[in-house]
Amino acid sequence: MEEEVGESLIQLGSSDGSNSSSSDPVTRVRKLLFRRMLVGIKDGRFFLGTFHCIDKQGNIILQDSIEYRSTRRSSPSPMEQRCLGLILIPFSCRISCHVDCSVEEQLSLLKV
Repeated sequence: MEEEVGESLIQLGSSDGSNSSSSDPVTRVRKLLFRRMLVGIKDGRFFLGTFHCIDKQGNIILQDSIEYRSTRRSSPSPMEQRCLGLILIPFSCRISCHVDCSVEEQLSLLKV
């Protein structure tokens, strides 16, 4: 599945904002707009979509999203997928978040 996302994925960490100005995280998050993002949640599903926004609580909205989930049946494809469209992923459910970007952007986003 990661091949579909792209060659350069970066895992986003959480920012406490203690050593940066209040607009600096906002500027960095704005650079993520309209990028392909892969979000994993606690029940094992993954959502691949275009990053639309994030709120103060950390909830993420993806548009044109596709859900990937593991099939426990023996089938040629171990992952099932379905198109969902616009979805909200609550912060409490999220366990991973990856975004497709260049190497230079990876280095700058490590602090997000």
